[in-house]
This record gives sequence, C-alpha cells and structure tokens, in this order.
Amino acid sequence: MPRSFEVTFSSPASVEQVFGAFGNRAYWLARIEAFGGDKTLDALDVEPDGQVRVVVTEDLRHGALPGMLAKVYRGDLNIVTTEVWTPAGDGRVGGDITVAVTGAPGSGGGTAVLEREGTGSRLALNGTIRFKVPLVGGPIESFLAREFSQGIPEIQRFTTSWLGENG
Repeated sequence: MPRSFEVTFSSPASVEQVFGAFGNRAYWLARIEAFGGDKTLDALDVEPDGQVRVVVTEDLRHGALPGMLAKVYRGDLNIVTTEVWTPAGDGRVGGDITVAVTGAPGSGGGTAVLEREGTGSRLALNGTIRFKVPLVGGPIESFLAREFSQGIPEIQRFTTSWLGENG
C-alpha cells in the first residue's frame, strides 16, 4: 500500500530567489556535492516560459543501500528523480516530482507549491512512495517516506544557505 507524506518548509529566501536557484546549474552541482552519494545531473532545461526541468540520477550500489533495502535487494539500484518547476502566477511556483527506481519495483512522486510567506517563501509538498514487494513493501515505504520527510527540509536549508552565499 503506498505511503503518503506531507512536508512544509519556510525560508527567508524569496520565491524568486529559490526558483532562480532551481534553474542554476551551479546550484544543482553544489547541492549534489553537499548531499554526497553517487549522483549525476543528467538534465537541466530552462524553457522560454520559465519552466525548469531537472533530472538527477543516484547510483545506489549495494554497499550504499539503506539497511532494509540491502536485505531485500542484492544488486544495484538507480533512482532517477525528475523535478519540473513551473511559474503559476501570483508569485507562486508549482512543482511536479517523479521518482523512478530501476532494479526494484519502487516509485514515487509528488506535487509542490512554492509561495510567498511574508518576505520569504514557503514550500509545501505532498508525496507518495510505492514499493511493491510482498511482506516488506510496507515497512520500506514507511522508511522511505520518513527519509523524504526529513530530507526535503534539509535540502531547503541548503538552498537558503546557498542563496545567502551565492544569491
């Protein structure tokens, strides 16, 4: 059964600053480096209408898998995350995130809204994790939902810090 999660994060950085970072190659390379792992920036496309599409692949060799996954999967997994951020008007930006896993029956996705909050911004994300494995799928989904719920605020703190240094 899929696990849903919600995350919100407030930042002193404006919507325009955060969205600008999402379209900046230097931001993505710094973000990938800051969070470690074997990740690559596969695509960063900024369309004339302002839409930003980002694709990042994480190569999870067996030794890098979280304990629960390492017990179930002996091989390698790749996680491909695609984020599409689109200006929605009124100082808001909509986000669509998809997560595809190769090497395991897992997937995920979510929708996000980045909007003004005072002089800063607020990101709200609703996501779902699916891991279709009998008996252990539910615990893995719960584990991954917790990881995302904790990881997304860490990414937003990084973004705020990066903007302070580079913005």
